Amino acid sequence: MKKTIILLFCALLAATVYYFYKNVTTQPSSVNINKELKKDDTENTAVKALLTKAGIARKFIKRNNYNQQVCFLIDMKIRSGEERFFVYDLKADSVIRSGVVTHGRCNERWLVGRRYGNEPGCGCTSLGKYKVGNAYNGRFGLAYKLHGLDSSNNNAFKRFVVLHAHDCVPEEKTFSEICQSDGCPTVAPGFLQELKTIINKSKEPVLLWIYES
Repeated sequence: MKKTIILLFCALLAATVYYFYKNVTTQPSSVNINKELKKDDTENTAVKALLTKAGIARKFIKRNNYNQQVCFLIDMKIRSGEERFFVYDLKADSVIRSGVVTHGRCNERWLVGRRYGNEPGCGCTSLGKYKVGNAYNGRFGLAYKLHGLDSSNNNAFKRFVVLHAHDCVPEEKTFSEICQSDGCPTVAPGFLQELKTIINKSKEPVLLWIYES
């Protein structure tokens, strides 16, 4: 009897391990942004949106004489602790770097969910395309002025919405939500240094696009 119970226990344990391996460990991550994304990778809504935005950005960039090698794409639909700031190589059609970035809290102590705005003083993220402008040293150190190119973000410069870094933003993705901003796309200090290299090497302005997939 004792031997039978042991055999049944072993069989149950083996079945449990098999189930876990097959149904948990082999499932793809929700947004695989730490490897190159290929055109046939349409499993995820965020990936499809990223590829769609990259295609639109490519046409806009060519038409308006922006940097045709790379652009910055930010998907606000993705959880803030995930890497949702994508450095997109338009020639190779792939993500070459990704990082964590804040969204605006709309003047609340903590904004639950997402809300967007464009009015001066609103404290919200503004969706739309931006031209990355001149660098300067401000309240948070190195920062880049942002010029809103759409009706949804054309007050960005007036609102002092800029690309800058803050220590509250982690260098790598985290399971928890990160700090929120007053509307600026704020990144980790190390990540900003990587973006600085890209921006400084570019002879044409770099396009940054904040959207929601």
